[in-house]
Amino acid sequence: MKAALYPGGGQPIIIADLTDPRPGPHDLLIRVHRCGICGTDLSMTRGGAWDYGKGVQFGHEYAGEVVEAGREVTGFRPGDRVAVMPSVPCSRCEPCQAHGNPVLCTAKPGSAMAGFAEYACIPASVAVRLPATLSLADGALIEPLAISLYGARLGRIGAGDRVLVLGGGTVALYAIYWARRLGAGRIVALSRSARRRDLALAMGADEFVTAGEDEVGLVQEVLGGAPQVVVEAVGAEGVLGNAIRHAGPFCRIVSLGFCTAPDPVIPAIASYKCVSLQFAVGYRMAEFLYIADQMDKGHVDPGAIVSRTIGLSDLPAMLATLRQPNAETKVHVMCGG
Repeated sequence: MKAALYPGGGQPIIIADLTDPRPGPHDLLIRVHRCGICGTDLSMTRGGAWDYGKGVQFGHEYAGEVVEAGREVTGFRPGDRVAVMPSVPCSRCEPCQAHGNPVLCTAKPGSAMAGFAEYACIPASVAVRLPATLSLADGALIEPLAISLYGARLGRIGAGDRVLVLGGGTVALYAIYWARRLGAGRIVALSRSARRRDLALAMGADEFVTAGEDEVGLVQEVLGGAPQVVVEAVGAEGVLGNAIRHAGPFCRIVSLGFCTAPDPVIPAIASYKCVSLQFAVGYRMAEFLYIADQMDKGHVDPGAIVSRTIGLSDLPAMLATLRQPNAETKVHVMCGG
């Protein structure tokens, strides 16, 4: 089969010929249909302290069709269409048992990050069957939708809340989507570029504000007051401090940006607002199941953010393109489907 491999050390991705995987007794062999390119894929393949490692397969936003089920697997059969939760839980450690977040699993029994390939062999426990109303393209969006839903729930976004979302990428757009579905009152999207203004409004924002000197006043004017919840979905230095600058009294800030560099804040400013700062990574199976069941019942099609679909052989060049200024939002890779 064809599969993308990362050689490590920031070297360019290669498309290699690998032996077709075979399912173990508790596994599913799936033909991958689509896999989305994530910002993490870019940051973890550029070399440095945060890196996928040498000679690994990757790709974690994917969906496909079951080709074969292991002999001990029940509940799945060939032809089933599934989305994949790429982090495999041990189901015994505290993060797994108490919080249900397999990304934080301390045992790390394995990984299902193999979406940029024609086939993937995964534990049946991380597969989520897609309802008939969803396409495989929809299935490849469940993982990024789950990140933003998890963050929105940690931020306790509720009825009438004034919400500010910092950023214009996938996580930010989906944070707007969930804030609207969770009953937020007014929602403002704030970004340096107005390129995704229309998408932000389509996802449920009441207004889009371009970052600048007057942004704090403009945000408060649109929201009708200072934000009660701020979702940081940029992951760049200085953004946490900006989130605190915007925050109202007792504001709940959720950081989903996953910045990998030092990002200083002034605690005194946050203290005088009694701000709560929640960092988050990952999601639970609960988010995956909820999205699979509810995705087609929202106020807008989440697939509207997909700006381009490419073939697997085009992945290395597209990764290079995405590292530069570009017009893409979410790129999907057609793999083996």
